[in-house]
Amino acid sequence: MKQRKTAWTIRLSALLLAGLCLCGGTALAAGGDQDDPLITLSYLTRTVTPDILEQVERQGEQYRTQLLERFNTAIEEFRQQNPGASGGEGGAAYTAVTLTGGQRLSLDAGSEVLLRSGSASVSSSGAPALTDLTSGASLDSGGALAANHLYLAPAAGRVVTASGAVQLMVRGGCAVL
Repeated sequence: MKQRKTAWTIRLSALLLAGLCLCGGTALAAGGDQDDPLITLSYLTRTVTPDILEQVERQGEQYRTQLLERFNTAIEEFRQQNPGASGGEGGAAYTAVTLTGGQRLSLDAGSEVLLRSGSASVSSSGAPALTDLTSGASLDSGGALAANHLYLAPAAGRVVTASGAVQLMVRGGCAVL
């Protein structure tokens, strides 16, 4: 009889222990609803969100710095490969050029010229010799430049010849011949 009591006690204890484990596991698995969240809102707003924002800002700043370095390197490489290119710090300004009768001014591709006073003509082996940006027309070889019109040299080898004293404003590569 004592053995039966002991066996019965062991069985009952095992059944109670199994019941407790099942109830405890169910209680632990059911946590995290709106009334009893696993993570509180204050923890998210005070700790997690600022940490995430700090990481995003730090990575964004690193990426911006890398892009800026790559951009500056590309600009420097372009300037070294194209020393006569207009634009940038010194190339955007017009240069005053004065010619006397018979002097010639050779223009590089992309150069701009504006006749301020006097009279001059253009010569070129290709057509058009210059593009008149003011009127939107083309100026062929032998044509006269109009005062205060802005002209673009579409290719190298365009030559402006002064008929008398001439004042020009030039932006881009040029050489007095």
